[in-house]
Amino acid sequence: MDTVAVIFDFDETLMPDSTSALLAKHGIDVEKFWTEQAKALIDQGYDQAHAYLRLILENIGPDKPLGNLTNKDLGKFGAELDCYYPGVLNMFEDLRQIVNAVSTDLRLEFYIISGGLQDLVQGTKIAKEFSAIYGCTLDEDAEGTSIRWIKRCITFTEKTRYLFEINKGIRPSDVLNHHCAVNTSVAEERRRIPFKNMIYVGDGLTDIPCFSLLKKHGGYGYGVFDPSQQKSAKKALEEFMRADRVLSVYPPDFQAMSGLGAMLRITVQTVANSIVLSQKRS
Repeated sequence: MDTVAVIFDFDETLMPDSTSALLAKHGIDVEKFWTEQAKALIDQGYDQAHAYLRLILENIGPDKPLGNLTNKDLGKFGAELDCYYPGVLNMFEDLRQIVNAVSTDLRLEFYIISGGLQDLVQGTKIAKEFSAIYGCTLDEDAEGTSIRWIKRCITFTEKTRYLFEINKGIRPSDVLNHHCAVNTSVAEERRRIPFKNMIYVGDGLTDIPCFSLLKKHGGYGYGVFDPSQQKSAKKALEEFMRADRVLSVYPPDFQAMSGLGAMLRITVQTVANSIVLSQKRS
């Protein structure tokens, strides 16, 4: 069955930064964490994602702000979050109805590719909407009483790896048995979801490799920015629009009548119609 895939970043795309919310709940100075501590590590040559994950580990343990934090705790915190951007909760069913109206022989799938904490995202109320969630993962001690190590870190270009896994039909469980599965040669006509059938929505500079990949192969990319943050919004606009990396940039509002919400619905319908037309021609 032919498939349309809508792929999202998570933090500051579907809701405000969830890691910052976790830190704030435990009394950690969020501004200092990002602008001083994480920046100091980045200035030493750390990748941005590795920097924040190291700082999280340094705050875990007895008598430390995050205590004996576990992955289960991350999931529970994710379940508490209810600060989704407008229209997020209703968007999934709306898009499914649009695809079904074009053809009941088409499938619509949703994915998350995030540099945030996967176990936290998997605990959220919208996690059930996604065929797969890719994010940074942390490992616990042998007793499962506390997080101790970084298990997986998703960086800028690492995000494109998961686009290729989705493209080739490689499931997360497949990678457990074959770590280099993404490098398997798959003929274009046998790939499960062509890039031209993908739509990617993301907010940050970390999403630019995904935008560029989809643009090159006929897919669609939409940038999201917070207009209230003038400095970061201006930078996002400049970077996103440079070399036409995205089709357009919008505030994070997914309601049907908003700019982003309307364009996302139109694009899903366009991709679905294109698939049906291609089927008829063949």
